Amino acid sequence: MENKPTLLFVVALALIDQNGKILMQTRPLGKSMAGLWEFPGGKVEEAELPEFAIIRELKEELNISISRQDLKPTCFASEPLGEKSLLLLLYMADKWHGDIIAKEGQKFDWFDLDSILELAMPPADIPLVENLKKILQDGE
Repeated sequence: MENKPTLLFVVALALIDQNGKILMQTRPLGKSMAGLWEFPGGKVEEAELPEFAIIRELKEELNISISRQDLKPTCFASEPLGEKSLLLLLYMADKWHGDIIAKEGQKFDWFDLDSILELAMPPADIPLVENLKKILQDGE
């Protein structure tokens, strides 16, 4: 009987400003893949709905509030991480309340999609950017 990997369930958000740029942040020091650029988000806690997890994570990390109805499910990625298997759900939103403050000391900035693809990112984020680009281009 083979060992089943532990599922690491993570949510992220493509936060889009009025100019069509997307917020990216660096992973904080002390965490795996520190310094790499990623979509803001984090782990889904046990018995937590993904939408509530992304709302909680954005409040904790960036000091902003987003309404559940403003979250649009977008795409997902799956990536092996040693003994774990990462399942990463990406949402997008263009409405939020509050001023963005990096509460964990991470850097953040706004990028267009082509610039995001030039950033050093965790492997699971790369297909999310490519899929997001297709989705946003189809919507135009």
